[in-house]
Amino acid sequence: MRAFELYDATTVEGAVELLRKNSDRAVKVVGGGSDLIGGMMKDWVHGKGLPFPDVLIDLTTIKDLTSISVGDTTSIGAAVTLSDVTDSKGLQDKFPLLVAAAQSVASPLIRNFGTLGGNVNQRPRCWFFRGEDFNCYKKGGDFCYAVTGDNRYHAIIGGELCYIVHPSDTATALLALNAKAKIAGVGGSRDVAFDSYFIGPREDVLRENVLKKDEFMTHVEIPNPASGTKMAWNKLKDRQVYDFALTSVAVAFTMDGNNWKDGRITLGGVSPVPYRAKVVEDALKGKDIKGNIKQAAAQIRTVARPMSLNAYKVDIAAGLIERTVLDALGN
Repeated sequence: MRAFELYDATTVEGAVELLRKNSDRAVKVVGGGSDLIGGMMKDWVHGKGLPFPDVLIDLTTIKDLTSISVGDTTSIGAAVTLSDVTDSKGLQDKFPLLVAAAQSVASPLIRNFGTLGGNVNQRPRCWFFRGEDFNCYKKGGDFCYAVTGDNRYHAIIGGELCYIVHPSDTATALLALNAKAKIAGVGGSRDVAFDSYFIGPREDVLRENVLKKDEFMTHVEIPNPASGTKMAWNKLKDRQVYDFALTSVAVAFTMDGNNWKDGRITLGGVSPVPYRAKVVEDALKGKDIKGNIKQAAAQIRTVARPMSLNAYKVDIAAGLIERTVLDALGN
C-alpha cells in the first residue's frame, strides 16, 4: 500500500476546510474504510476514474455525523454504523425496510464499523474494475471487458459503455423510502433527493453519484411514511451469507382498500444505479394488488436488456418483485 496522510476531522466545517487546503491533491473522505482502505487501496487498483488518494479525511470523528434522530423527519448521520442502524428501536419501528436492508449487508464484523454513508457511496464491485489488469471505461480506459467477458453478475438495465451494478443495499432501500442526501463541501451545502443522487455511465462513466471531489455526504433524511404504508425487503445472493445482491427489491407503498394507491418499487443488483421500477408501479396503479402483481412484475422484462450470461437475472427480478410486494401485504 502506498503512503497517505490521514486527518481526523472534528466538525463538518473542519472537514470542509481540509478539503479546501488540499484542493490540489487527491483527497477522499472515509467512514469505516472497509471498501476504500480494505479493498482498492490495499490492492493498489487505480486509474483516471480511480485515483489513489494522497489524503484521507476521517468523518467518524465528527460527533454530529454519528447520531440518529427519529422524528417528523428522520436524520441519520453518514458516519452512523450499519450496526447502529439495525439496533435503533426508532428505525425498527418506523423504517423496518431500511433496518432489514442494513442487516443484509456483509457480516456482523463489517457492520460494526461500516457506515451508512460508506455503504451508499461505495464503488462498484465489477471484477474488471477491481482488477489491476483491466483498464476499463470505469477506470478511464477505452473498453468494457464485461461486453465480451464474464458478465454473469452485471447490469441488465441501464448499461451503456459500462455495465456495473450498484452494490449498496441501503441505497436501494433509501430510494424506496424517498430519502434525500445532505451534502457539504467547499462550494457550500445542498440537499439532493435520492431520485437524483446517483449517476449512471450514460451521464458520466467515471462517477456513480453527484458528489464533487470537494464534497461529502453528511446525513440522510427520510420523510415520515404515510399512515398504513406497507414495506418489505428481499435480497437474493449467490452465497446466502456475506455476499452482494444478485438482485434485491425494496417496496414501500400505500393502499386504497385492496388496490395500489401510491408507492415505490426499487431494485438493486440490476443496474448501474439503484433502480426504480416505475413500469411496475404504473402497472399496479389503482389496481387490486394480489390480482395483478404477477402481471405487473413481469413488466420489468420490457426495460431489461440482458447480456450474454445474465439473462437469468430478468427472471429473478420479476419473481422477487412479486414476492416482495406480497411479503409487504403479509402473504
